[in-house]
Amino acid sequence: MHRSGNDVAYKIVYYGPGLSGKTTNLRGIRDLVAPENRGRLVTLCTRCERTVFFDFLPVNFARIGDTRVKLHLYSVPGQAYYALSRRVILDGVDGIVFVADSQKERTEANLNTMDDLEHNLSSYGLDAGRIPLVLQFNKRDLPGIMPVEQMSRDLNRHGWPTVESVALGGSGPTETLKEIARVMARRHGAQV
Repeated sequence: MHRSGNDVAYKIVYYGPGLSGKTTNLRGIRDLVAPENRGRLVTLCTRCERTVFFDFLPVNFARIGDTRVKLHLYSVPGQAYYALSRRVILDGVDGIVFVADSQKERTEANLNTMDDLEHNLSSYGLDAGRIPLVLQFNKRDLPGIMPVEQMSRDLNRHGWPTVESVALGGSGPTETLKEIARVMARRHGAQV
C-alpha cells in the first residue's frame, strides 16, 4: 500500500504462465472501467504481442470518506526467460491474481509458475498463504479443459478463493478484480 495525501494505492499483480490471459484480463477491465476512472494501459511488448516486462493499468476503485482508493494493476511476463522481471514486479505487492490456463496441456506450466510465484514471494520474506491471492481458472470456454476440481487440487495450496473466467470477451476479469479487492479488504481492514 502506498499513501499520498488523500490517495491510497494498492498494487495487484496478475501472475501466471505465458499466454494464460493476464494481459487480456487487464484489457477487459480497462474496457469496462469508465475512462475518467482509469489511466492508460501501458504495455511493453515484443513484435509478437507478448508481454516483455509488464503491463500497468491504474484504476480509481472507490472513495471511502475523503480517501480515494486506487488499484495499480500489473501483469508479469509468463515466459521462463523473464524470471527476474517477475520477481522485481512482485516487490511491494498487496494482492495477487494467479491466472491459470484451463487447457490440459498447460497443467505443467501452471504448476511450474505457481512454484515460481511462491519462490519469488519468499525472496521478499512473503508467505503465499498469507498474502491476498485469488486463483482465476481462465479459458473455461475452450475444448479440452481441466475440471475445476482438479485444477483446485493441483494449484490451490492455501485455500484461496477461485473464479472461473473467459477473459477474452467473456466473464471473469471484473469478477476476479472484485474478489481480490474483497480479499484485500479483509486482510488490510477497511482501507480498501
